Amino acid sequence: MFTYTVSVSTGKQEYAGTIDYVYLTLTGTERSSDRTLLDESFFQHLARGTVMPIDVSAKEKLGDIVLVKLEKENFVFNDQWYCRCISVTSPSGDRFDFPCYRWIGSENAVVLREGTAQLPQDDKTSLLKEQRRTELESRQQLFRWKEWQPGFPMSIDANSSNELPVDVQFEAEKTMDFNVNFVTAIANLGLNKLKSLFQHSWKDLADFQEIFTIIKNPVSEYVMQNWEKDFLFGYQFLNGCNPVMISKCTNLPDGFAVTQEMVKGSLDRGLTLQEELKAGNIYIVDYAILEGVRANDTDPNTQQYLAAPFCLLYKNSQNQIMPIAIQLSRQTPAGEANTVFLPSDNRHDWMLAKMWVKSSDFNVHQLVTHLLRTHLTSEVFAIAMYRQLAAVHPVYKLLIPHVRFTIAINTAAREKLISKDGIFDKANATGGTAVVEVIQKAMKTLTYKSLCFPESIRARGVEDLPNYYYRDDGMMLWDAVKSFVSDVVKICYGSDEAVQKDKEIQAFVQDVCFSGLKNCEFPESLKTREQLIEFLTVVIFTASAQHAAVNFGQYDWLSWIPNSPSTMRKPPPAQKGQVDMKYIMESLPDRGRSSWHLGATWALSQFQDNEIFLGNYPDMYFTEQPVVEATKTFHKKLAEVTKVIKSRNENLQVPYWYLSPDRIPNSVAI
Repeated sequence: MFTYTVSVSTGKQEYAGTIDYVYLTLTGTERSSDRTLLDESFFQHLARGTVMPIDVSAKEKLGDIVLVKLEKENFVFNDQWYCRCISVTSPSGDRFDFPCYRWIGSENAVVLREGTAQLPQDDKTSLLKEQRRTELESRQQLFRWKEWQPGFPMSIDANSSNELPVDVQFEAEKTMDFNVNFVTAIANLGLNKLKSLFQHSWKDLADFQEIFTIIKNPVSEYVMQNWEKDFLFGYQFLNGCNPVMISKCTNLPDGFAVTQEMVKGSLDRGLTLQEELKAGNIYIVDYAILEGVRANDTDPNTQQYLAAPFCLLYKNSQNQIMPIAIQLSRQTPAGEANTVFLPSDNRHDWMLAKMWVKSSDFNVHQLVTHLLRTHLTSEVFAIAMYRQLAAVHPVYKLLIPHVRFTIAINTAAREKLISKDGIFDKANATGGTAVVEVIQKAMKTLTYKSLCFPESIRARGVEDLPNYYYRDDGMMLWDAVKSFVSDVVKICYGSDEAVQKDKEIQAFVQDVCFSGLKNCEFPESLKTREQLIEFLTVVIFTASAQHAAVNFGQYDWLSWIPNSPSTMRKPPPAQKGQVDMKYIMESLPDRGRSSWHLGATWALSQFQDNEIFLGNYPDMYFTEQPVVEATKTFHKKLAEVTKVIKSRNENLQVPYWYLSPDRIPNSVAI
């Protein structure tokens, strides 16, 4: 008899253990073992956080162990089990590791491959080829594409969270934590106390403190104290939670009626507007995407409005980014000029014009910058990965930590946030049909290169903008991620030809369902290792750094309602001198919408319990020492970036930490 020593590791999550019957079969290069029950002792069975040793006997040598088959049968009911990994030591002392890291129910047998990363063209035996084919066929049945709304990116074919494949559902702790965060926020804000006053306006700006001061932090308090100042208005386009809208302006867009005479008082270098444009000191934010979009009309008792403003920004001699002209309308009756609001206008006109810009910015941030360009994009990558890459594939091993909970959080968003009667309908001007209209428009500008961080910076002409910490930190992170990806790709692919011959990676790229968009330039095949490196860097950077940059600052910058209204209840002013504080208060969100807005931004800005941050990979999908060393190098580089950011922040009145690696989760999970 030959004895194989097997260690079975159960996860530490809530409910990870099981009392069900679990059977194990070892398959070697020569033969398979008998089906073996892991443990007959009820009280010692596969408990949470344990490692169970068991001996498997065989009459003849099995050869090198290449597969482990697990089968689970109900003891009383389907008691799901989270298997971390299995290791097998042969009679000669050779060790074989089998990463699992998944929930196992009473289903068809789960077959694990030995953990060494393997490209499909390198599988030589019919046994391994068949296992790979069967695994992918099974996944493609579970992970089906579906268009949730016309014009949206494709998403998972599931109508609710409990319909998701078990491997991508929230775990018990995560579900509890997300729900508790939201409920806690609503309770702390006294939402229930305001129900009878939901559709009432606030009396004055100070009234917003009724719901603001209960949950606050240093940044949000700084915003509350300084929100009306032009320097902070401009600063937010650089380092607020939507730092992707600002672009260098070399020529004024058609329809923007600003003139030299209007802005000369704001230009402090003694140059004309045209000279400042040529010198590269003029920037613009343009919300053309909102033009013609019908505002939220789901509440028959409250009219809501949207605008598509221009805002001209000036880099002054103190390197501050200051607003110098705002135009709220793009269309006027024949013979009439668009009104351009200026810092020299009376306080109420200028205040309301800036509120309109920030309200537009809020809605574009929520739907385009945040939802589409991080959440929905990452879901497409995740589904394509599950459908086309076997678990033994090195790219699957590389990407799996960066898709953790993404499909689950997006499914929850489709159920609770952007669904009919969801939070968007309750609070935002882009609720109702506007959700679909804006996403459809934004999809036309979603290109592959726009997801490449250095390309996006160059395209907006903001390489030399001072104090642009989002750009500076983002470049450091892009370089660190790309370096790590490059190390892994070059370990696993010996040549460009290996990429070309990899049928799974080519299928993965083709299955990323943006390729049907016109002019999107998403690759449909990869020819070189460098192309693969860039593609995978986009996937990881989008899911980690980019999402962190536009998500975790929401409460900081959006919680003071006058600084970032989620909706406006009066039309934008067409003329100057007709606005007073009463009109402004009647324009801003009412008490109910303010409360929903504040509760949502707080809940969505919270890190989760047991968060896993960038560069930390507690699940050992890779077993090869070269990749383990590359991971350590990546972790060291991220620690250096963290140190640089921490040192810089010590000298800033408002620290920018959203792209500090120690605060960037690995995946889109909130």
